Amino acid sequence: MSTPNPEVYERGRGMDAHNAVMREIRSRNRRTYDPREPTRVWLDEDNTPSGVYQSLTIILNTGGCRWARAGGCTMCGYVAESVEGGTVAHEDLMAQVEACLEHERENADEPSALVKIYTSGSFLDEREVPAETRSAVAETFADRERIVLESLPDFVDREKLRDFTDRGLDTDVAIGLETATDRVRHDCVNKYFDFADFEAACAEAEAASGSDADADPDSDADPGTASAGVKAYLLLKPPFLTECEAIEDMKRSIRRCAAVDGCHTVSMNPTNVQRYTMVEELYHAGGYRPPWLWSVAEVLRDTADVDGIVVSDPVGHGSDRGPHNCGECDDRVQTAVKDFDLRQDPTVFEQVSCECRATWEAVVDRERSYGLPLTR
Repeated sequence: MSTPNPEVYERGRGMDAHNAVMREIRSRNRRTYDPREPTRVWLDEDNTPSGVYQSLTIILNTGGCRWARAGGCTMCGYVAESVEGGTVAHEDLMAQVEACLEHERENADEPSALVKIYTSGSFLDEREVPAETRSAVAETFADRERIVLESLPDFVDREKLRDFTDRGLDTDVAIGLETATDRVRHDCVNKYFDFADFEAACAEAEAASGSDADADPDSDADPGTASAGVKAYLLLKPPFLTECEAIEDMKRSIRRCAAVDGCHTVSMNPTNVQRYTMVEELYHAGGYRPPWLWSVAEVLRDTADVDGIVVSDPVGHGSDRGPHNCGECDDRVQTAVKDFDLRQDPTVFEQVSCECRATWEAVVDRERSYGLPLTR
């Protein structure tokens, strides 16, 4: 992988010292990737404002997030899986889409009503995904019911989203907000934008909806167009927070996001230790432990009353590098989390117990330093 460099877009954003260190860490990666092969593809079920759908999740292999190439977020190593050189041609991106469709045809009885497209960056950034490709992707999935597109708030624009809503696709923009607390986002995650930028992106998404077109006689959108909204992605326990601080920040963030017009879903992502990141450096030095699965359950239980959908997908659960408890109860708690995602019923967590919960409670009560986790 080529050594990433800051560009005009990234200069002056985030922590300069961190970005410099992260560029060095990321430059250690020597793997290369085929621009015609998607990073990942899988089938699942997801809860949406329209109900529970079978979903096709696609992670396109692009040239990578431009913020990550400048240094980027403390916990994100996805840019290490990006194509060398920073760009991928339209024809290659569409070959990736076709490979994902072939996977679906081989593994599903029928096409998924929900399609989720991630780039580990911003699908709406035309340097990552050209306008030609965006339009072709919209046409390819025009027969589905709903689509999720990943983007930083900078690139959320009503005209881009109308490529999808004008074709009748209900469209959700997945924004990696990480936290509603600007200081935590800036200093712990090294993400440059503010909560106000997230709110503005939510407004842009709403403006791409048919309901907005009905209300605005000057809008060019078809009054019969589909809806658009935002799915906020939050990060449970970024570095430099104790377990207790992380839990409380997440509860506040979920409630604040759910109160924003246009944000209908909040997805809480417990931090996992990815390669070529600052979190990995801290982890190997004994200065970071991924969150407890009990913390995931506590946040979901406490925020189940918000006006919106709250879900979580603890990636790498049960491993040392992922959210985990003692090892004995991890799968049971994970099952309860997945059950909650589909049913939104907090009583599912009353059915799971383990002796290690007492250890977790002691950690939440007594841990005072992010740099010295009480347990591993």
